[in-house]
Amino acid sequence: MNLYDKWTNMVTEFVKTKGEAVFWNEYKSVELKIYKDILGNKSFRFTSSISQLSKKYGISEEFIVGFVDGISESLNTNVDIENITLNDEIDFNIDVEKLYFNMLDAKADYLFNLQEWKDILSSDKIKEITTKWRSSKVVVNSIKIGRNELCLCGSGKKYKKCCGR
Repeated sequence: MNLYDKWTNMVTEFVKTKGEAVFWNEYKSVELKIYKDILGNKSFRFTSSISQLSKKYGISEEFIVGFVDGISESLNTNVDIENITLNDEIDFNIDVEKLYFNMLDAKADYLFNLQEWKDILSSDKIKEITTKWRSSKVVVNSIKIGRNELCLCGSGKKYKKCCGR
């Protein structure tokens, strides 16, 4: 069984036995510990393995795999999370702007509100990234429906009497 499967199985068992809220509290504390170190030391480019990170932070290897899975979209280098082994060197080349954006996207306020961000990104840059994130969530309907046309939901009613109300 690969490390990624061990991570997902551990999460499933953890939630079954202790509950989802307990899992998220535990995982948040893991993420906070690691991100405070990375952001505080401004170490945005380093190499390490699952095993080394586990020893450095005193966190189980499974939780480190979860951390790597979470940060992988914010890295400039690709991580094959499903095939990684304990001693594979991972190039943590972090795109800090993408990381902040992804933290907003994950609704991880405990991470994107960390004090350490103020030393890394200017308030204008934080506003710019936040605006970009908000605009990525806006859905624009490109189809213009006339009031007297049949409603797209399939009800058979005119749009003005159905979804257009």
